[in-house]
Amino acid sequence: MAFQDPTYDQNKSRHINNSHLQGPNQETIEMKSKHVSFKPSRDFHTNDYSNNYIHGKSLPQQHVTNIENRVDGYPKLQKLFQAKAKQINQFATTPFGCKIGIDSIVPTLNHWIQNENLTFDVVMIGCLTENQFIYPILTQLPLDRLISKPGFLFIWANSQKINELTKLLNNEIWAKKFRRSEELVFVPIDKKSPFYPGLDQDDETLMEKMQWHCWMCITGTVRRSTDGHLIHCNVDTDLSIETKDTTNGAVPSHLYRIAENFSTATRRLHIIPARTGYETPVKVRPGWVIVSPDVMLDNFSPKRYKEEIANLGSNIPLKNEIELLRPRSPVQKAQ
Repeated sequence: MAFQDPTYDQNKSRHINNSHLQGPNQETIEMKSKHVSFKPSRDFHTNDYSNNYIHGKSLPQQHVTNIENRVDGYPKLQKLFQAKAKQINQFATTPFGCKIGIDSIVPTLNHWIQNENLTFDVVMIGCLTENQFIYPILTQLPLDRLISKPGFLFIWANSQKINELTKLLNNEIWAKKFRRSEELVFVPIDKKSPFYPGLDQDDETLMEKMQWHCWMCITGTVRRSTDGHLIHCNVDTDLSIETKDTTNGAVPSHLYRIAENFSTATRRLHIIPARTGYETPVKVRPGWVIVSPDVMLDNFSPKRYKEEIANLGSNIPLKNEIELLRPRSPVQKAQ
């Protein structure tokens, strides 16, 4: 019969001998949970939209969740957008359209400049359609006399044409008159969109450019910190994505809203040097004079327009409610 120590506990001995095989106790786990590692992890989560497009033909912009309501979750910005839209409609001229051929655009605008003494504070050239004759407009038209100082110029074109126009905008003579400020981008939701560029081209390329680009240029000197009566509610993002509410037409309403929110000017002109056809109509908009071969209304009168501007004023007046809500440039501290 084997001798057995009276102090020996078989279960306790098994527990002690096997302690090195068990995991850490609760106290050790709590200590490790408090430790935070700042080293980058090798395994990280990525949204591989290129892979999604290859396998499911789903474009990256279709995965953006807040394109329908860009200010969702920001009640202050929602209130600002509503108040600003209401004020813009209140101080807008009659929707004017000037229906003329492409070859008559430059002579007509020259007549307005020389004989009617018309100037505009905001001028937008181009739309979301192909075959635009933008280069002749920029080279033949005295835009420095058509646009007031300070003033704003928006030029919309596809990726190919905007690269050609960039060479012109970098020209020394042009740079003295207009200072290129920002670039805006509009992206259609998919290839079925009427705004998808290159639909009239039959050849297929490996890489397709689907964006529309806009160069925003400024005449004169404008500072955000001191010229709040000119640059007012610049809360729109530089990237715009087509929404379900975007109506069929040559110009989405969001393109107009960017210019309306950016500047308080009431004298706005839109030049569309292209035939858009009946499938993509050019609709008039309150507060704008739209010059196009296919504009749906031809009612522009320089005399009537100047009378309405005289009653409204050349700038939208400041409103306390909007002033309290709109973002401002930070005030620099005196050193």
